[in-house]
Amino acid sequence: MNLGRGTALDVDSPGMVAMHDLMSERLHGLLSAQDSHPLRLHITVQNKVQPAVARALQAELRKTLERRAFRFRGFGLYVWEGGLWGEIAQYPFRG
Repeated sequence: MNLGRGTALDVDSPGMVAMHDLMSERLHGLLSAQDSHPLRLHITVQNKVQPAVARALQAELRKTLERRAFRFRGFGLYVWEGGLWGEIAQYPFRG
């Protein structure tokens, strides 16, 4: 996935998107503008680089990466603390 100045792995999970939609609805008015947009699940690999550097990595990854199945372990609650994410709590899924 092209992030403009970075690279990410696209994650396809309709179930997680549905959970996000439900949580967004219930937390209406509490989320930031960024968190209120439709969810684009991804795993960031590279961030804050020149676009040409990002495109080069994306081209290389396209040659070697294959889609694979995975499972989410649960949810994490984090707070942005001046440039770093600080963990508040973990909520594991059961089953």
